[in-house]
Amino acid sequence: MKTILNVIWLVLSGLWLFLGYLLAGVLLCVTVIGIPFGIAAFRIGLYALWPFGYTTVERRDAGAPSCVGNVLWLLLAGWWLALAHIATGIALCVTVIGIPFGIANFKLIPVSLFPLGREIVPTDQPFATR
Repeated sequence: MKTILNVIWLVLSGLWLFLGYLLAGVLLCVTVIGIPFGIAAFRIGLYALWPFGYTTVERRDAGAPSCVGNVLWLLLAGWWLALAHIATGIALCVTVIGIPFGIANFKLIPVSLFPLGREIVPTDQPFATR
């Protein structure tokens, strides 16, 4: 079932959201300081491309640098990626079939705003951390 949902997601919104994260990652990797943010964008982009079967959990070892990094992320890329999720979610909620996918888009907004200090894990092991 997860595969079917992921394929439908890929067609309806996953591909263009992935391209947005890819663009953000490339732009952030232009500077040496932005490379960690670019890597985070690539990581979340893969999650936005194929989200069903995965979830995010907070890392217990993430501290103050994660918080500062999230503020910088929010200013550099997070707000417009969140706007992309909002626009896509609203567009998907217009149709009955798209409502679950629109809701899934809304669930990705917190991750797009504050990605640092989170880890993407399979849903069958949501308490696994590194």
